[in-house]
Amino acid sequence: MSDSALIAELRAQLAERDAVIGQLQGQLAVALAEIAELKRRLGQNSSNSSVPPSADGLAKPAPKSLRGKSGKRAGGQTGHEGRTLSQVDSPDETVTHEPVACAGCGAGLATAEVVSVACRQVFDIPPITARVVEHRLVARRCGCGTVTAAAAPDGVAAPVQYGPRVRAIVAYLMAGQFLAQARCAQAMADLFGVTLSEGTVASLSSPLCKVWSGY
Repeated sequence: MSDSALIAELRAQLAERDAVIGQLQGQLAVALAEIAELKRRLGQNSSNSSVPPSADGLAKPAPKSLRGKSGKRAGGQTGHEGRTLSQVDSPDETVTHEPVACAGCGAGLATAEVVSVACRQVFDIPPITARVVEHRLVARRCGCGTVTAAAAPDGVAAPVQYGPRVRAIVAYLMAGQFLAQARCAQAMADLFGVTLSEGTVASLSSPLCKVWSGY
């Protein structure tokens, strides 16, 4: 290849490279503009734009307290009784975990000497579900011909009904925690597997709510 041909080829390659660089610079400018616009939109909230407060979501500014400074340090105050979780002397269940093999030589430890036992306690709530108790009222015929049926326990007056604990929990959620009927029904289903309609919640809680709220 002659010198003139080589120079022409190099110039063509340079021109092609310059065109690619120009194209990339244009794409970069567009991307930077889009990023700037996205940042501007993400930075908008109800305090610096026409965005309603309900649209702030997790970026909603923390509410400012109207309380004045008390002069006390944050956290528990001196003399305040703490509520640190502590181990109990008589746990409900004890599970023993044994080492299988020596971490040093790999020998079995079934008959090895016990040198210490470390106790770790976990406080948790067992799974809770509705417990159905069936009351069978037996009726028997006496030799004289009279049929006598067993009396139902107090409060058991229907073929199917909710017990006093269900009624008490519904009343607590309604009157003690101020849940709406729909949210109370959802809580009963989620926590205890008891499916209640809003109407049932209303009928169960009405008399007990009066007692709970004191009127």
